[in-house]
Amino acid sequence: MPNLFPEHWKARIQRFLLALDSWVDFSLFRSFTGLRESYERFSTFMDRFHVAGWRRGLNELVSEGATLGTVGLVLMLALAMPAFRETSDDDWLKKSELAVTFLDRYGNEVGSRGIRHNDSIPLDQFPDHLIKAVLATEDRRFYDHFGVDIAGTARALVANTRAGGVVQGGSTITQQLAKNLFLSNERTIERKIKEAFLAMWLEARLTKNEILKLYLDRAYMGGGAFGVDAAAQYYFNKSARDVNLAEAAMLAGLFKAPTKFAPHVNLPAARARANVVLDNLVEANMMTEGQVFGARRHPATPVDRRDDRAPNYYLDWAFDDMKKLVDTFPKSMTERVFVVRTALDTSLQNNADAAIESSLRQYGQEYHAKQAAAVLMDVDGAVRAMVGGRDYGASQFNRATDAMRQPGSSFKPYVYATALEHGFKPTSIVVDGPVCIGNWCPHNYGHGYAGSMQLIQALTHSINTIAVKLSIAVGDGNAKVGRARIVKTAHDMGIRTPLPDTPSLPIGADEVTVLDHTGAYATFPNMGKAVTPHAILEVRTGAGELVWRYDRDGPKPRQVLPPGVAADMIKMMNSVVENGTGKRARLDGIASAGKTGTTNAYRDAWFMGYTGNFVCGVWFGNDDYQATNRMTGGSLPAMTWHNIMAYAHQGIEVKQLPGVAIPQVRQPQAYAEVKTKSSEPPPPPRPALLTKRGADALVRVERLMDDANRALGPTSTINPVNPARPRGKQAEAPRKVDGLASSLEGRAFNN
Repeated sequence: MPNLFPEHWKARIQRFLLALDSWVDFSLFRSFTGLRESYERFSTFMDRFHVAGWRRGLNELVSEGATLGTVGLVLMLALAMPAFRETSDDDWLKKSELAVTFLDRYGNEVGSRGIRHNDSIPLDQFPDHLIKAVLATEDRRFYDHFGVDIAGTARALVANTRAGGVVQGGSTITQQLAKNLFLSNERTIERKIKEAFLAMWLEARLTKNEILKLYLDRAYMGGGAFGVDAAAQYYFNKSARDVNLAEAAMLAGLFKAPTKFAPHVNLPAARARANVVLDNLVEANMMTEGQVFGARRHPATPVDRRDDRAPNYYLDWAFDDMKKLVDTFPKSMTERVFVVRTALDTSLQNNADAAIESSLRQYGQEYHAKQAAAVLMDVDGAVRAMVGGRDYGASQFNRATDAMRQPGSSFKPYVYATALEHGFKPTSIVVDGPVCIGNWCPHNYGHGYAGSMQLIQALTHSINTIAVKLSIAVGDGNAKVGRARIVKTAHDMGIRTPLPDTPSLPIGADEVTVLDHTGAYATFPNMGKAVTPHAILEVRTGAGELVWRYDRDGPKPRQVLPPGVAADMIKMMNSVVENGTGKRARLDGIASAGKTGTTNAYRDAWFMGYTGNFVCGVWFGNDDYQATNRMTGGSLPAMTWHNIMAYAHQGIEVKQLPGVAIPQVRQPQAYAEVKTKSSEPPPPPRPALLTKRGADALVRVERLMDDANRALGPTSTINPVNPARPRGKQAEAPRKVDGLASSLEGRAFNN
């Protein structure tokens, strides 16, 4: 084998490697030597600053402080960024000035929300004793702090620690205003951090008096009243300018807990709280004991509001929708005062409130149920009535729109609709038998199995195992794929909650809201077209100009189920009412369809149903998720649904469900599970309404007037709300739609 490396090449390679080794060694030596010399020079330089004794300790403290301060600034910036994003809208203050007067579907004023700054009381016109009462109780150092009262917060922490609970609040007026303007009421650390940064941001943008004025105008004061002046009008029938010291103390006491101290809810508690406010005035040296003595001896007496039944849950929801709608208006529109006609039917709202209260009063203790919610809407999605809870004065939390509760078996129609889309028929034979997905094996209500049956029978008797088997079948044997298709069907129909993928999803283990659930059920009587639940029918400016109308500008129905599938579901769900778990919901002479729902441990009980005219959803349970006493959806929810819907169908043209026979008028039902205890008279009949033909004619007349007004251009002086009233900058916002056609237009929705 030939030698690949001659001798002279070997010598060259050896010399190269030796040179490389010496170069590396020398470079390392020179580098280390240079580093040592540099360090020595640095040490010599730093020796000039050498300190000893107390100066060294001070130097260490300053150095550590600088380091920690830098880290703290970076951390504060990271925490402040989410808060400052809340102020990204340059129009944040103007947006918060939105003022809305709400009318029912017939044009009658039913309430208002928001703040009208042009009409509000200037700060210097508030009584001095009212301002002092607010400051003494809410924020004594208001004019001294920078938005966050460090001393006050520390004092509150100490007091709360000693008491073992929350007895003193540390939030300043500026922090409370920041929460009202930008944040929600959730009690989280994140919200408190945002609140603090936003308070400092407000202090930099506004004067102290401006902040105090905004706070007095925006704070919720109970009874659906926002702002001190609205509260004075509501509780005492007078302007805030005219309240005496006793009334001012009662008003100032509402800021802390308006639901607890509202005088129309608990007058003794309100007077006790007012007495605390008077104590605060004396302690803060703002008044003497002699000055408050008269207010102690003669406490305020509010107007009796026990018979007032304002639809506050409905109006809160409508106002939230209005704020979202205003965001879609052109930027050129600077109007912030609106008159909104809603779909609210006052008689149906009052009856729904009474039905819920009657059910809870009679049977709530027996069933261990303390709360309920209901939504009644037209099949086109216009919400006629909404019950967000038993007592708005006690709790403003809207259980119809915000509470997330498990629907139980009332979720199954989404499963069955998906199955019908994938080839099943109401007469398809399915087997009620054991089924497991992993380690999870569902059981039926009676813990038994019925064997082979038709699909319509499975829904009629609410068989759990069949729903789970269908979720596997629609996924072609893959349960996960099947559940994804069911979730898509539910979302397409109108459910907006996430619906996480769990094996128990087909039997209603995920969470929905009453509003979404009711709106999704409207897809069935609409023959597969999904609609959007809505409160707002039309929006006008304060001068009466029509700017938005739902039938023209709102979202249109979407075909999400084949009409044949919707028709089959109507027949199947009608069987639930006529022959199955929903018998107590049956309506005499009116075809109805629906589904019961009961969750594990009886925490939630539902009845969801519809006719050709209306869709209604009813939920019963407890806010703290405590179990009821074996309440099922076919008991109290179905009975309450029946009471609401029977009244709603009085005096109107009843529309029949497609393919469902009109049921015969039955004798009054004897309920085995719940016996009637009430001796109260039945609700009065609904007022007589216009025929659909007459109402439609009036609607066409008003729309022709609107079209004519637009054609005349901006110089027109015709007021669309009332042609007899000229429109102009000085036109007063109407408290009621006065024109005959406008006031009656909503009646078309009754038929």
